[in-house]
Amino acid sequence: MINDHAIASASPGEMGPWDAAGAKLVEWDAAWAAACMKMTIDPWVDGVLPRKFVELVGVALNAACTNLNPEGTRRHIRAALQTGATRDEILTILKMASVMSIHSCSLGAPILLEEGKAAGARSAPRPPVATPACDKMRSVGQWNTAWDPFFQLDPVWTDAFMATGAGVYGSGTFAPKEVELLSVAFDASYTHMYAPGTRRHIKGALVAGATIEEIMEVLKLCVVQGVQACNLGVPILAEELERFQRANVGSTAGRN
Repeated sequence: MINDHAIASASPGEMGPWDAAGAKLVEWDAAWAAACMKMTIDPWVDGVLPRKFVELVGVALNAACTNLNPEGTRRHIRAALQTGATRDEILTILKMASVMSIHSCSLGAPILLEEGKAAGARSAPRPPVATPACDKMRSVGQWNTAWDPFFQLDPVWTDAFMATGAGVYGSGTFAPKEVELLSVAFDASYTHMYAPGTRRHIKGALVAGATIEEIMEVLKLCVVQGVQACNLGVPILAEELERFQRANVGSTAGRN
């Protein structure tokens, strides 16, 4: 439920995904700015997720290797620290934001195998190799069959990646439910929208005790990051308008 009083008392840039662009939007189009702020600030004030976790999701969405928004990353790291987040929590999210790039292989490796077979191309034969990290993930039931294609193509590299990823997800910094909710944010983000991972982690979040409302809140946080278009573009528009107006004044004065 939208908390109108809390939203009305918040100024642009005080909370949520907004930079100083929010104030300029109020100046230029107060009605649209009010409607947009009501929608975007809601996850910060409705209390479904703790404020600290909301900011940590903001860090995840902005720092993700599919986004790399420096201003948003800084804003949400600062806010996360102010709401009690630790260095290790934020660092873990940055590590998660890095290893989500494995979806390039999740997407491409099966296609490579299919097209290679169709073209009559085969991988060079290789001797059996030790893959302890992959073996461990299989033994504890954490292996994802979506990883089979790139394991088949390069088991040594896949094992090195799994050792990297397992160190992040198995660190114990976050509870299993929090790990799954953060993973939903990474995969459902509008700059990624990786459907298999989104489904997998929504299912995992429910198993770990997340409510429908909590998962929906993460999806809302993915959506509100769309205002980064305004955070980027509005200041540029303001600067270019001022530049354009100065140039026109100068040219008019020259003609006079």
